[in-house]
Amino acid sequence: MPFGAEYRPGEGVRFRIWAPNANNVTVCLTGQNAELALPMGRATDGWFELITDRASRGAGYQFQIDSGLKVPDPASRFQPGDVHGPSEVIDPAEFEWTDDSWLGRPWAEAVMYELHVGTFTPEGTFAGIEKRLDYLAHLGVTAIELMPLSDFPGRRNWGYDGVLPFAPDSSYGRPSDLKRLIQAAHARGLMMFLDVVYNHFGPEGNYLRSYSPQFFTGRHHTPWGEAINFDGPESRTVRDFFIENALYWLTEYHFDGLRFDAVHAILDDSRPDILTELAQTVRAATTSNRRVHLVLENDNNAARYLAPEKKLYNAQWNDDIHHALHVSLSGESNGYYGDYVHEPVRRLARCLTEGFDYQGARSPFRDGARRGEPSRHLPPTCFVSFLQNHDQVGNRPFGDRILRVADLCAVKAAMTVLLLAPSPPLLFMGEEFGAKTPFLFFCDFEGDLARAVREGRQKEFSFSCRKDASSKSLEIPDPNAEETFLQSKLDWDSAGNGEHSEWSRFYRELLQLRREHIMSRVDDNLDSSARFSMLSERGLRASWTLKDGLQLILLANFAADSLQHSTEIGGDLLYSSSASTPDQLARTLPPWSASWFLAR
Repeated sequence: MPFGAEYRPGEGVRFRIWAPNANNVTVCLTGQNAELALPMGRATDGWFELITDRASRGAGYQFQIDSGLKVPDPASRFQPGDVHGPSEVIDPAEFEWTDDSWLGRPWAEAVMYELHVGTFTPEGTFAGIEKRLDYLAHLGVTAIELMPLSDFPGRRNWGYDGVLPFAPDSSYGRPSDLKRLIQAAHARGLMMFLDVVYNHFGPEGNYLRSYSPQFFTGRHHTPWGEAINFDGPESRTVRDFFIENALYWLTEYHFDGLRFDAVHAILDDSRPDILTELAQTVRAATTSNRRVHLVLENDNNAARYLAPEKKLYNAQWNDDIHHALHVSLSGESNGYYGDYVHEPVRRLARCLTEGFDYQGARSPFRDGARRGEPSRHLPPTCFVSFLQNHDQVGNRPFGDRILRVADLCAVKAAMTVLLLAPSPPLLFMGEEFGAKTPFLFFCDFEGDLARAVREGRQKEFSFSCRKDASSKSLEIPDPNAEETFLQSKLDWDSAGNGEHSEWSRFYRELLQLRREHIMSRVDDNLDSSARFSMLSERGLRASWTLKDGLQLILLANFAADSLQHSTEIGGDLLYSSSASTPDQLARTLPPWSASWFLAR
């Protein structure tokens, strides 16, 4: 890796940092060598470098800029003392991998399970997740997606305030603990994905502006301020920093794929843009039989990145299908949900069969701006579907899960649709057993920053403050309070009881059917023959031609009343969320129901 500290057996450690605004840089070794300061040599183009045998694996170090500020390594592999403390020299070869035979799984087999390391288990660690791998494999998921791990300030964070993107946060364990988790997952046939954030740095602990302000640009602006400089002067090193980060997680940690957060906030006018170059570089570096998958979150619905023949990105999180489903189930219309209030079930049907709902249409929420590109030609594997995820739960003021705002039968019908549709589904931790714990927004800032985050959250959601039995307003939970974090931890004691065990049985049954009847019949070459028709304003019929020529047919009624219909079904019933027989379903769809058929 061209950035950071590299342990070299027989030589010591090579330290390297890009600090174009510094006159001199010194490596300050800590620990047993607490007072040792070693000047670095100036290389070309703003680089400073030093190879020394005075340091070895496990050494603590900081970079001192111009004999003043001491900063962590921006490419630190580990921060045992948090974002303001010394970095630690990590030798990647120290961990002995035993997963050489693991080559990954085809993308069409993906059933994603998104989790937050700190709240998924009581321990809140990588080791805690490892203890639950058998549970996840038995559930029927095939891929675990970890929310961002980049070292963040404090003891707890969603992960989207990370400032050291190469260092998994020390509150979760050491690098070897993460590698051990990934290796154990592979042994159970589970893929491992990581959510990475390349659109901004967090507000505390980012020292880049003090010695390499070229990382940022005033030419573009994002919700977090100045954009990262991907297309301006001296942007080559910035681009390389993030490309190397992607390669680092995929090679040094053996992750099977990456999910790229909010790439619509990555502003880049160059050609090829950073998204294209990054994907091309990753593909070129992983050309063996090993399968690596890249997934976008992109509010722009830019279908051009998803074409299988371009071999860039496998898929995109499909916010459109979530929003259409959420409006259909809850009736909510605030914010971006307003774009889906008109004919939400038709929009759902379009997402199921064409990918995006917004394929260039004007968005009222975005003041009439056009959004999206045509996606009808893309296979369903290009679109990750979900009813819940960290954003759609955690960005609600009280962290409400869907069962708090929608009817149980409605949720069951929605998940019957998503778990058996050709598009890869994503689950959010705990939804498979109907978890009642919220997932709140939490962090661990101090001082003015903590107050600003607390007040900003309260102001943002002032319209939705709840009232208790005495009609007193309930404040939005303080993001910085430890209790907010603890409330968000899953309650595993409840998972096997009553209604929770019924939800678990439901998810396991649907995922087993997906494994037996859907996975092998879907791939990236599936043609765009999917069609839908509306049986009523709230009822739909959709069909797909699968690889072996079978027809997969869906009949769904997202209304509180039964739906009489005369559409021809044909084929055998694969699953129905209702207790109706095939003969009954051929005439009447029960309220809040979804039924799947396979036909020749």
